Amino acid sequence: MSPDDPFDDAATARAVISENGTLTGWNSGAQRLLGWAPDEVVGRPAVRLLATADTSVAPAGPRWDGTLTLRHRDGHSLPVWLLAHRLAEDGDRPARWLVVTPVADDGADADDPPDVAGLMQAPCAVAVYDGRLRLRRMNGAMAEVLGLPPERLRGLTLSEIGGRPQSEELERRLREVLTTGLPQDVQTSMRAGPGKEPTAWLARMAPLTDGEGRVHGVCLAAHDITENNRARERLQLVNEASVRIGTTLDVTRTAQELADVCVPALADLVSVDLLDAADQTGEPPPRPTAPVSLRRVAHRSVSPGTPEAAAQPGEVQSYPAASPQADSLMQGRTVIASAGSGSLQRWLAWDPVRHSRAQEFGVHTTMSVPIRARGTTLGVAVLTRYRRQDPFTPDDVLLAEEVTARAAVCIDNARRYSRERDTALALQRSLLPRNLPRTAAVVAASRYLPAARSSVGGDWFDVIPLSGLRVAMVVGDVIGEGIQASATMGRLRTAVRTLADIDLSPDELLTHLDDLVIRLSEEAGDQGSPGEVGATCLYAVYDPVSRRCTIARAGHAPPVVLPPDGPPHRVPVPAGPPLGVGGLPFECTEVELREGSVLAFYTDGLIEARGGDADAGLRVLCEALEAPADSLEESCDRILHALLPPGGTADDVALLLARTQGLAPSRVATWDIPADPALVGPVRKQVVDQLREWRLTEASFTAELVVSELVTNAIRYGTPPIRLRLIHDSATLICEVSDTSHTAPHLRRAKTWDEGGRGLLLVAQLTQRWGSRHTTEGKTIWAELGLVEA
Repeated sequence: MSPDDPFDDAATARAVISENGTLTGWNSGAQRLLGWAPDEVVGRPAVRLLATADTSVAPAGPRWDGTLTLRHRDGHSLPVWLLAHRLAEDGDRPARWLVVTPVADDGADADDPPDVAGLMQAPCAVAVYDGRLRLRRMNGAMAEVLGLPPERLRGLTLSEIGGRPQSEELERRLREVLTTGLPQDVQTSMRAGPGKEPTAWLARMAPLTDGEGRVHGVCLAAHDITENNRARERLQLVNEASVRIGTTLDVTRTAQELADVCVPALADLVSVDLLDAADQTGEPPPRPTAPVSLRRVAHRSVSPGTPEAAAQPGEVQSYPAASPQADSLMQGRTVIASAGSGSLQRWLAWDPVRHSRAQEFGVHTTMSVPIRARGTTLGVAVLTRYRRQDPFTPDDVLLAEEVTARAAVCIDNARRYSRERDTALALQRSLLPRNLPRTAAVVAASRYLPAARSSVGGDWFDVIPLSGLRVAMVVGDVIGEGIQASATMGRLRTAVRTLADIDLSPDELLTHLDDLVIRLSEEAGDQGSPGEVGATCLYAVYDPVSRRCTIARAGHAPPVVLPPDGPPHRVPVPAGPPLGVGGLPFECTEVELREGSVLAFYTDGLIEARGGDADAGLRVLCEALEAPADSLEESCDRILHALLPPGGTADDVALLLARTQGLAPSRVATWDIPADPALVGPVRKQVVDQLREWRLTEASFTAELVVSELVTNAIRYGTPPIRLRLIHDSATLICEVSDTSHTAPHLRRAKTWDEGGRGLLLVAQLTQRWGSRHTTEGKTIWAELGLVEA
């Protein structure tokens, strides 16, 4: 006996032989059998124990059994049946052979546990072990499972019969049953015999007791549960596919998830090829014809780097009718090709590269499964086996088709989403300003980034030149995403530009815009989705003459201002309700901005890009805005780099930076005009003198006519006080006449016999553009003249 086997160590002759044939282990049972002490044989070649010089009986494979004639220590020859197991390398222990054989039984028949005869008639595989945990009996079913003669195994332990770590675990459980008297069930997987595939077993162990309850042995009944396990694995794979496939709306990612799920559970190599048209705007054909053009989208292999693949992701290849991909797609069903039937060689004959790869890696079976969803063929998944030696079974086909069908719906969803997203993005970009206008009021830079992990939303921005060298800056965000949000954004942006042209104050403009959104929402309600239209918006007007900025917002984040010599801070603007709520007023805030101040307008996708904490995002925005930069373009890039995660954002991002510019007082001239038509002539002379001082004499004639007409109209039809203002920058001369009347003039065509009515027509012909705007005190009529550089 030994500490490792307290029941009996000498009942089995056991020897350990290294790979080079040297004896490294010799137990007391071996000494009892052949008479040799351990120190006489350990470290010496095992062949010296053979009675003959024939060494051709060297064991091969994982297990060997047979009868050899051995040499006893006293010199006589002894035929002995031997069972040899090859033990794999284990840590520091090299690979080796364990050789066992039972020693004389010592009349163990008398120790048979009770009721053994009845157990031998059980239909399942049954083995009975005695109180020393040595095999006493087994039925024919167990002998067939082991593939060894039952009479030779009598007296061996389970670990000596199996020779595997699983056998040692089962033997440990047998000991627990023997010592505790409690039955146990153990699930394990092992090969039933050489050359056989691993089989899943349920080992049921029960104590064998006498009439007084004393345990005399253990009965082990083995049940083959391989099919049950395979069914459970198939169900688990289907469930796993439903969880792992389709986590994103990205075609490539979804195809890769399909390949990842199937390797190695179903195949050693999986490639996913899609019809090239599936990535374009058009629909792929319902059933393609050969030759078929396919783009490799994803693949996965049990070998790192997928060396057996003949195409790389992104590569487009044409497959003729003889190829498995084309045959499967044209027939609309799964097709299997195997080396045994010769169909694999015929299929691979069209492609020498694939043929050589198949021979190199030992590919023996392929299965081509068409990827179809909603009546449309999207591509094909090819499953290949070369490391696994078993061919695809009908159950494997059903499983592959089920998983592929689930993936096909996800791929089709991703394809449709990508197409809609591309359309929405194209629409969005076409509606946004391509280039920001150059104005005397501000220098501006902008960025727009579409959402990376969702559909494109309705973020927008704009810079709109106004009369009097003023400029309007607007940023907004439409609720929702997709084409509908982009279309709504386009309508709102057009409405803002239209309302800006009539020079409404920011709060009035937002009120009109709110009415429009309510009407759009009502229209959406007629289509079964009421209240789905909404938006936030911020509208600001900056005047470079007064250097004041008037701002109003409708549920949008307030702007951030960076003074020329101070830290950035938010502009306190009353929030106002989002557009589409209706019934609530909007309020304006007027702030004075020194020349060189930078205004930052943005949508919530920017400051909420990292974790959704808007306050933290605002702090980062201020830090990035405050950092020195050579230009606003550089500042835009720095802000995006600081706030946006590397993988993109879940929401659209719009950013508009504007550096204010002031107009020097010397470029503005103002006169108060008495309401006397006789004073129009002196006013014209003052204008000519001022233009001479500004060195704009080329524009004197036109400016004199325009001022004369505008001032005369104000005196005749307006209400005092009347004021004339001239403003000029490097490219424009602006004439403004203001009075306290709220009646705006209208351009009309005078009839032949009319004595008047031609003044505004003359102004329109002589100037670049003209118009009127309402003010809190009345109205202002303005006209712009282009200056020709000398």
